[in-house]
Amino acid sequence: MADVTMPQLGETVTEGTITKWFKEVGDQVAEDEVLFEVSTDKVDSEVPSPAAGYLSEIKVPEGETVDVGVVLAVIADAPPGDGAAPAAEPEPEPAPQPEPEPQPQTAAPEPPAPAPPPAPAPAPAPAPTPAAAPEPSGDGGGAGTDKVLSPVVRRLLSEHSLDPAQIPGTGAGGRITRNDVLAVIESQPQPPAARQAPAPRAAAAETPAAPPGQRDTAVPFSNIRKRTAEHMIRSKQTSAHVYAAIEVDYEAVEQVRKAERDTWKAEEGFGLTYLPFISRAVVDAIREFPEVNATMGDNELIVHNYVNLGVAVDLDFKGLMVPVIHDADAKRMRAIAREISDLAARARSKKLSPDEIVNSTFTITNPGPYGTLLTLPIINQPQVAILSTDGVRRRPVVVELADGSEGIAIHSIGNIALAWDHRAFDGAYAAAFLRDVKTRLETHDWAQEL
Repeated sequence: MADVTMPQLGETVTEGTITKWFKEVGDQVAEDEVLFEVSTDKVDSEVPSPAAGYLSEIKVPEGETVDVGVVLAVIADAPPGDGAAPAAEPEPEPAPQPEPEPQPQTAAPEPPAPAPPPAPAPAPAPAPTPAAAPEPSGDGGGAGTDKVLSPVVRRLLSEHSLDPAQIPGTGAGGRITRNDVLAVIESQPQPPAARQAPAPRAAAAETPAAPPGQRDTAVPFSNIRKRTAEHMIRSKQTSAHVYAAIEVDYEAVEQVRKAERDTWKAEEGFGLTYLPFISRAVVDAIREFPEVNATMGDNELIVHNYVNLGVAVDLDFKGLMVPVIHDADAKRMRAIAREISDLAARARSKKLSPDEIVNSTFTITNPGPYGTLLTLPIINQPQVAILSTDGVRRRPVVVELADGSEGIAIHSIGNIALAWDHRAFDGAYAAAFLRDVKTRLETHDWAQEL
């Protein structure tokens, strides 16, 4: 028998949401076989089974959020035929508690018709019993419901002094989910506000959300969308955002891409985009402008003497993930390109490990493939800067001819933009950094680099 617990997916992660179970109760499971999918504020991951056996019980259903370390399921050695035995084992769990023993008397409440007999003395005894375990008994299956009250649900019930017996559960088997509790809280705005409504809830009351109309479709936020929203709002409230952009002539890059495109694809198995060139130029420019690669401390700027480059990856329009190329300053462009391709593919297939999405020191976001003109990104906390790459287009530009005169040529032109925290440095420093990146992209010997 082995317990499956919520894993610690990152050092700052405290809870996770079960988004999918790949096995059902009674199914055989091999060790290290993917068992469930979990979503946190850092990453969406497929989690393997810690042991081989049979899935005898699922304690936390899909869609529920629980703290790290909470038991999610039980894997038993017995085959599915013995599934009834394991199912009976969990029920003794409530039985060992002191209160469940009086609970046989809670079964007595079923014959409340003979209320006269319990009225003398037994009635007072059951009264405390429901008070101690009212959580489940009211909805039928007292012990069953008690088992599925997650830490998150318990905390919400406690914070808002709610009686679980009065909350209809929409989860499997009538269990109460986090959304069930939130629905009750939102339907009774005054009581929660009177007790201990936090400031955000009060603000929400001042600006109530508009309900969807008959011709509207309400799309619930996924966990990653909610976490992204929280981080973006926190970033805007934390950093003094300022923006600068510069135009880049990518013709030197484009000529190398054209010449190497087929060979590169055959050797590496993926296309050669602008992003690896930009990443290498940024990493090299950081050597000259190290304060761009920093985080804010307590009245100090913590400058990192290494570059862990975060590259934002779109998850098929379902959210963003920022996998990290660790020690990118020690890698040439081909190695950087390989890691970008590999990390992006595994981010979309939810195969990233927690270590691959933490400790970035500078971030690049790349909406350029969609042809954007100018993007003003939000800083990836706790960093002090983020670079955005925009669309590259063929345009006429003024060039210097061999004889020193000027002429018109068609080049690949695009913009890069920097969002930075004005607390860390000033505009001149940011502009000089952008100019350095531009110069490297336009003048570096990229053919030799490859």
